[in-house]
Amino acid sequence: MSLVRIFDSKKSDWKKWAEKYQSRSLRILPSVEEKVRRIIRQVRRQGDRAVVEWTEKLDGVKLRPSRIRVSEEKLRGLARQADPSLVAALKAAIFNIAAFHKNQLEKSWEMEQGDVVLGQRITPLGVVGLYVPGGTAAYPSTVLMNAIPAKVAGVEHIVVCTPPKAFEQSPAVAAALWELNLRDVYLVGGAQAIAAMAYGTETIPRVHKIFGPGNIYVATAKRLVYGDVAVDLTAGPSEVIILADLNANPRFVAADMLSQAEHDAMAAAICITNSKTHAVAVAREVELQLERLSRRAIARRALKNFGAIIVVEDLYQGIALINDLAPEHVEVMCDQPESFARMIRCAGAIFHGEFSPEPVGDYFAGPNHVLPTTGTARFASPLGVYDFLKRTSIIKYSRERLEQARQAIETMALSEGLDGHANAVRIRFEGTPIIEDR
Repeated sequence: MSLVRIFDSKKSDWKKWAEKYQSRSLRILPSVEEKVRRIIRQVRRQGDRAVVEWTEKLDGVKLRPSRIRVSEEKLRGLARQADPSLVAALKAAIFNIAAFHKNQLEKSWEMEQGDVVLGQRITPLGVVGLYVPGGTAAYPSTVLMNAIPAKVAGVEHIVVCTPPKAFEQSPAVAAALWELNLRDVYLVGGAQAIAAMAYGTETIPRVHKIFGPGNIYVATAKRLVYGDVAVDLTAGPSEVIILADLNANPRFVAADMLSQAEHDAMAAAICITNSKTHAVAVAREVELQLERLSRRAIARRALKNFGAIIVVEDLYQGIALINDLAPEHVEVMCDQPESFARMIRCAGAIFHGEFSPEPVGDYFAGPNHVLPTTGTARFASPLGVYDFLKRTSIIKYSRERLEQARQAIETMALSEGLDGHANAVRIRFEGTPIIEDR
């Protein structure tokens, strides 16, 4: 039996696997929630002191409040340790990502209807927080994908929090921060970082919205502080579905499945094909290529739990399955990929053809790699400039136009039992209010 299971869509066993796949959505565990609530309460009450205490408890790092913020000298020194070829790649990626996101800018507008002016004013958020995770790998691309749309939107103040151990060992992350001119960096990770950005401490500024992925404690903290501060979408485990016909190179398909599986043990890598022969070839390639990966233990667990090759009757059935699962990434590797890609309505990002692998979107092409996961592509969108903007409505009426509209407004207000609303209009044309003693 191969590592990656092959399912026949005409049989029912794959549906049990699909239920397991769809159950990967991130849920708040009671034990985790209780601990995170305690951390949040303590940070709100004690500020830097709580941040320092929890950093020592959870990360094993003793910080003084005066060392929470990274000095510019330290940031520059660590950034200079990054490989020059990586720095060159980061600069090229920054150019591409910025060029793409500039197309998402919105403009303020107004419309005039005689002596009535209506409109919408677009303004950037004032202060945003960016969480850069540590964990099993350091991701400078996370810095780029979150910070660049914020800068394009015009956000003036970006606060960055990252776990201290991970930062000290990550010249690549420091280089990304340096190239983007991000200097407000704090050595705080986990739920305490989210709480600090949500409510502010003596050292860490309070922000208006928090962005960036993290572990279950970070995700839980973001959900719990929501309302006091805005948060981005809560990212779940990553996933890719590859729609492949008989002509798709099985080596390419297998490589792309593995590139997703190496993220973590909850990642899902799926191939949908209309050929049993092709399915067997892909499964064989996966096992051959797996042994070459440095993170093969992680990839193996992911493939065992959430790897699958589903054989469908035709590619149209495959499209229907993709729209039902609404995955984060979809690769279309078949003849006339554009025609099939147009039928996909529910996906975070769609990659066309054999030479558009998912990593080109992760790092370099320009579109954002922060995407809806675990089925949320049915209603959610990739991170973009629009997530860093606010919209304010503009309403300007003259006396004459208000008088023309007053009867309709008063009628609607009174129908809802809101005579104060009706009075706010009527009082402008009559000397006495309509409110009576009752």
